[in-house]
Amino acid sequence: MVQGVIFDMDGLMFDTEPVWGACWEPVCAEYGISVPEGMVAGVRGCAGETMHAVLRRFLGDDAPVEQIWIDEKDMVHEIIASKGVPKKPCLDDLLQYLHDCGIPMAVASSSTIGAIKGNLARGGIEGYFDVVLSGESLGRGKPDPLIFLETAKLLGTEPSRTLVLEDSFNGVEAGYNGNFITVMVPDLAQPTDEVRAMATAVVDDLGDVIDLLESGAIG
Repeated sequence: MVQGVIFDMDGLMFDTEPVWGACWEPVCAEYGISVPEGMVAGVRGCAGETMHAVLRRFLGDDAPVEQIWIDEKDMVHEIIASKGVPKKPCLDDLLQYLHDCGIPMAVASSSTIGAIKGNLARGGIEGYFDVVLSGESLGRGKPDPLIFLETAKLLGTEPSRTLVLEDSFNGVEAGYNGNFITVMVPDLAQPTDEVRAMATAVVDDLGDVIDLLESGAIG
């Protein structure tokens, strides 16, 4: 059995990615900028300086990417705080299963710590997690594995025996780069052959993770 499990948040535990995606256009429009094709998918899972670098790649060096990112976060968090977002299928089942098995759990997300804790509280699941870490505090976002490595250190688990659950391409690459057991639960985009090669497994929903653990297919 694995020593611990690290959960991404947006698109993995909560159906927040459509909100993030929908906000880019009005935010960029405030600066007279159109959202280029591929940008919404390209920034998914990023944070900090990594986010700034990706935005510059899509929007150009003259774009005020730092302020655009701040405005994007503000708009998304305001919408989620006022309307809420649903939990992803089978999340509660998986959390209870891991709890019953005595497996420590953590959240490692590119969102701000306030947004993470807010979603966990609204979902009534904050008590399951021993560690909650935001990529905003680290500066280097996924696909850099730093957030997962720091989270495993706080959990007291070895990366090679720690399960990372991700929905984004950047997140899967971060897990792979850190030598984690990485399972992808696709959300808005199905994995490419390259992403499948980096993932330990690709499943349809979080309930399938229970099957993988019980069968011994991972861990």
